[in-house]
Amino acid sequence: MDWKKTLNIAAIGIVAWLLIVEWNQFQNNAASQVVTQAPELLIPQSPQQVTSSPEPSSSQQIPSSVNQVANELPALAELPVPVVESALDTRLVKVTTDTVEVTIDTLGGDIVQVKLLKHLTKMDEDGGEAFTLLTRTSRNEYIAQSGLIGKNGTDTREGRAVYAASSSEYSLQDGQSTLNVDLTVNQDGVRLVKRFSFTRSDYAIGVSYLINNTSYEPWEATFYGQIKRDSHQPLIESSGGIRPYLGAALREVDKNFAKHDFSDIEDGSIKASIEGGWVAMVQHYFISAWIPPADQLNSFSLRKLSGQDVYLLGFTGEKISLAPGASGQYTAQFYVGPKDQERLEELAEYLDLTVDYGFLWMLAKPIFAAMQFIHELVGNWGWSIILLTIGIKVLLYPLSAASLKSMAKMRSLQPKMERLKETYGDDRQKMSQELMGLYKKEKVNPAGGCFPMLLQMPVFLALYWVLLESVEIRHSPWIFWIHDLSAKDPYFILPLVMGASMLLMQKMQPMPTDPTQAMVMKVMPIAFTFFFMIFPSGLVLYWTVNNLLSMLQQWYVNRQLELASASKPGKGKAKNQAKK
Repeated sequence: MDWKKTLNIAAIGIVAWLLIVEWNQFQNNAASQVVTQAPELLIPQSPQQVTSSPEPSSSQQIPSSVNQVANELPALAELPVPVVESALDTRLVKVTTDTVEVTIDTLGGDIVQVKLLKHLTKMDEDGGEAFTLLTRTSRNEYIAQSGLIGKNGTDTREGRAVYAASSSEYSLQDGQSTLNVDLTVNQDGVRLVKRFSFTRSDYAIGVSYLINNTSYEPWEATFYGQIKRDSHQPLIESSGGIRPYLGAALREVDKNFAKHDFSDIEDGSIKASIEGGWVAMVQHYFISAWIPPADQLNSFSLRKLSGQDVYLLGFTGEKISLAPGASGQYTAQFYVGPKDQERLEELAEYLDLTVDYGFLWMLAKPIFAAMQFIHELVGNWGWSIILLTIGIKVLLYPLSAASLKSMAKMRSLQPKMERLKETYGDDRQKMSQELMGLYKKEKVNPAGGCFPMLLQMPVFLALYWVLLESVEIRHSPWIFWIHDLSAKDPYFILPLVMGASMLLMQKMQPMPTDPTQAMVMKVMPIAFTFFFMIFPSGLVLYWTVNNLLSMLQQWYVNRQLELASASKPGKGKAKNQAKK
């Protein structure tokens, strides 16, 4: 019996859905175990182990003792994990603000670990742990280095400076807006203070050198800042069904936003000189970037250490020269945190482009701005997406109204098209001629129904990149089971609702007379349902609401045409007689 067949199909579908849900939960649990297994911070045992210095530009007169240091120095990640002793513990300085927990190694004054206190590794009942962006462990290395190279530099072939700190722990107190952490060293009669400046509610760290040349000789050196990283994938869940970009980015002379992944850097070093500029390490949702002074000519380089899985993304500034008895200062910014578009735009020109919306950025930016505005009013990103969808449908309705009317007329012509199919079904050429004649007579465009879909596709793609790239939406809940709009639906309820809405929408539209096209139309809702199972739930929410609004608009247009047809002289009478 038909009802038995239907019941069996429904039972198979439910079992398949439950299996997919269980598999999804298993994958999420496995991923979360990887994220939470964070090895302890690595402390190299010997202060004389020197990290790689940057390549000097040709315009800088740096002694040969500093050149080519990179190929002779071991990477920290290759050193064995030491037994942590109290003497080594004193080398690490921990700084805590309201946004970050930063660990600085007094050997060289490197930033060797950064935890983002307002961004968690995952969402769970315990709230997860602070997301670690920069780290130096036995498994991987991702740190920020800076120093002075050149004639009187602190970083030479023999080693790097070991700074002194007045405390091993600093914290930004309540009511305090800024915090300065000073590391000091005396070198040949010159007092150097390496100052790290922190600001409340900010992820930008000022890195300054305060130099007091109390010697009798002229002093000169060049500041460098670089990001040192291996090629490991970040320990963070990906969303959207694709792996987001991971690699370097910088501003070049002829390109405001140039991306170079690890394979590009491995193929050959990349160099650029530009006034101002920036260099960054980009990953999903987060970024670290060096921003040198905007009014100076800076030299940037991306390179890979020979024979090692170590990549250096850095810059060198202009030479600093001080006469005997003179004092001077050099300051650069190091940003480490989420891709906050407004803050990145404030720090450096075009740095906000690291929030990469792809080729539809000109459409994605206003969409995100509109979502932000709505979010400020409603306080929920899910409702922001719904209200944004409604607004987009209202704006595009005048453009899509003609297509909706065309689809309604096409549906009213279905009986005539079926008769033509029965009459000329074996003669495809004659069938096509008669159909074109019917379309011309009734003033119907058979391709008009595709226009609404084509119209919303750019918006769909732009919103896809907004949801994928905007850290503001990461871990943002909507209602009920949707706890993260940037991740896929854990129970696949929204994709199933979306698929059902596509099926209902097809019922309101004319089916193609061609059997192959009709079959494709029937398969599309099923295929889209499976595709959307791996998409961010926020995107599925947009598409589902868009389908429901399209159905409402189509019903409204159909109703208007029916009323217009019934009001024509003779139409209503003929309709009543037909009913009798």
